[in-house]
Amino acid sequence: MTLHRTKIAFLDHCALESGAELALLRLLPALDEIDPVVILGENGPLADALRQRAIAVRVVPMPDTTRTLPRGAVVPGLNAVRAALSSLAYAVRLARLLRALEVDLVATNSLKSSLYGGIAGRLARLPVVWHVRDRIADDYLPGSAVALVRLAVRVLPTAVIANSRATLETLRLPSTTRRRLRARSIGDPCPLDEFAAAAGPDHEGISVGIVGRISPWKGQDVFLRAFAASALGRDDRARVIGGVLFGEEAYADTLPPLAAELGITDRVEFTGHVTDVAAQFGSLDIAVHASTIPEPFGQVVVEAMAAGVPVVATDAGGPSEIVTDEVDGLLYPMGDVVALGSCLSRLARDAELRARLVAAGRRTAAAYAPDVIAAQVSAAYRAVLAGQDRPG
Repeated sequence: MTLHRTKIAFLDHCALESGAELALLRLLPALDEIDPVVILGENGPLADALRQRAIAVRVVPMPDTTRTLPRGAVVPGLNAVRAALSSLAYAVRLARLLRALEVDLVATNSLKSSLYGGIAGRLARLPVVWHVRDRIADDYLPGSAVALVRLAVRVLPTAVIANSRATLETLRLPSTTRRRLRARSIGDPCPLDEFAAAAGPDHEGISVGIVGRISPWKGQDVFLRAFAASALGRDDRARVIGGVLFGEEAYADTLPPLAAELGITDRVEFTGHVTDVAAQFGSLDIAVHASTIPEPFGQVVVEAMAAGVPVVATDAGGPSEIVTDEVDGLLYPMGDVVALGSCLSRLARDAELRARLVAAGRRTAAAYAPDVIAAQVSAAYRAVLAGQDRPG
C-alpha cells in the first residue's frame, strides 16, 4: 500500500491550541499525500482552525469528567476506575466510527488519545501510530500513570513517534520492543515563514521574554528571579507572554506579587493569552526557556530561532537536543537562577554574540520546517503501512 490517497484518522481529546495541538495543526497541511480526518473529543479553537484549513474534522464528544481529568489525578481510586470505564466505552464508539470512515491508519496526538485510540484502533483492526509528546516520567505524571503508559505502549500501538530522543527514552522500551514498534524521534514542525516575518524590536533597552502557557513547571518564576538577579538596567524590560490554559490560575496569581517582591514591577509586563505569537517574538531581543522539569520538545525554542531571536534554554530534555551551546543558543543548568541571570547579562551587553546566535539559530530552525518534518512523518507512516520490520 502506498501513502497516496491513504486516509488517516488523527485523534486528540483536546481542542485547545496547546503544544501538541499546534504541532498537529502545523503538520497536517504539509502532509500532502494523505487524506486526513481529525477526530476530537470536544469542539473548540483547534477544530475551527482545522476547518479554516479545509481539513476534515469530526467531533465525538467525550464526557467532561474523563476529558478534563488532570494527569495528576490518574491514581488508583474510584475516579480512575470511572475514567477507565468511560474511556473504554468511548473507544468502542470510536472504533465503529473508524470502520465507517474506512481509514487506513490511526495516529494519536495526545497521551489520553493514545490510550483510548490505541484500544479503538485495535478493535477496528487498524494500525495505530502513537505520537508521544509527553515525558512518561515520575516528575511529570503520577507513578501509576507512568506504569500504565509504559505497559500500554508495549501492546496498543503499531509504531511510536516521539518528539525528541529524551521523550522516547522515558518510555523505557526494551530494544526488541523498540525495533518492533519502529520507535523513532521526530521533532515538531515550525512554520518558519510566519516567524521570520516578525518585525523585530523597536524599543530602547533590552527586552527579554518568556513565551508559553503559565504553569509552575514552565518556570515563569525562575525567569522573573533571574531577570531581577541579572545586570540588566532600568531601561530593560521583562515580558511574560502567555495565559493559563489548564486551570493553573493559582500559580499565575503568584507572579505579579513575586515581581513586586523582587522590586521589578515597573519593568515587567504580563501580556496574558496572545494569539499572534510570532509578533510577540518580534518584540524581543532575548527569548528564555525556563522549564523546571525537562521539556519534551520545546516548540518556543525553535520559534524564537525562526524569528531571529537569540535563545537561552535549559540544558535538559528536548531543548538540549535543539540547541548547541555557544553555537545557536546558550544553555544553562535547569532551575539555576544565577546561571540564567548571568546568561541574560552576557547577551544584553554583547550585540555581536546575539547576532552570531541568531544567524546560527535560523539555520537550526530550518530543520523543523513543516515540509521537512512532514517528509519524516510520512516515511514513518509508509513503513507501518508497508509492514516493514525496521524504521525507514
